[in-house]
Amino acid sequence: MPQLITQMPVGRNGVPAAAPNREKALKILSKSIYKELRQNGYEPKMIVALATELISLVTSDIKDDSQLV
Repeated sequence: MPQLITQMPVGRNGVPAAAPNREKALKILSKSIYKELRQNGYEPKMIVALATELISLVTSDIKDDSQLV
C-alpha cells in the first residue's frame, strides 16, 4: 500500500523546498481516488459506505488518543 510522504521535499543544493499545500494535495488525492473507484465500477452509494467506514476508523482513533491523556 502506498504511504504518504512525511518528509519535507529537498530542493536544490539540499535546501528544503517549500512546504506542500496539504489541503490542495488532499483535494487532488480525493478526486483521484473517487475517479479511480468510479472507473472500476463502484457506485456512489458504495463510495459513501467507504467514506463512512473511514470516518468511523478516524473517529475511533481520535477517541483512543483522547483517552490516553
